[in-house]
Amino acid sequence: MRGETIKHLARKLRKNMTDAERLLWRYFRNRQLGGYKFRRQRPIGSYIVDFVCLEKKLVVEVDGGQHAGQLELDAKRSGYLEDKGYRVLRFWNNEVLTETESVLSVVLSSLDRNVTPSPRPSPRGERENEYGGRENIKVN
Repeated sequence: MRGETIKHLARKLRKNMTDAERLLWRYFRNRQLGGYKFRRQRPIGSYIVDFVCLEKKLVVEVDGGQHAGQLELDAKRSGYLEDKGYRVLRFWNNEVLTETESVLSVVLSSLDRNVTPSPRPSPRGERENEYGGRENIKVN
């Protein structure tokens, strides 16, 4: 995907958000979460991320069941974003829908910290951050 094609796809994704993405957007839009500005379905390189706070270089990805079979691709994508200076937080759709407060707490804690990107995940993709949340992985 290049140029207008990726922009067109990002617009389409903004119009067709999942229930979990819609729920998070209610908290992210208009600087409602800690005063931080988020953008949704934003192209970064050849990828489109679900949410990004450009000021803090934090990406929030919300993954559905289709991602269970593509952990390696997600790790590659996260690695690319980290190489560009972004921190990546990943959550399952059901986490966002059933544990919204916990998800928002992890996101806000990550925004409030000024840290450089952490190392890439282990081969199994597991790493827990200091707040008990997970980075670059899927949490059940």
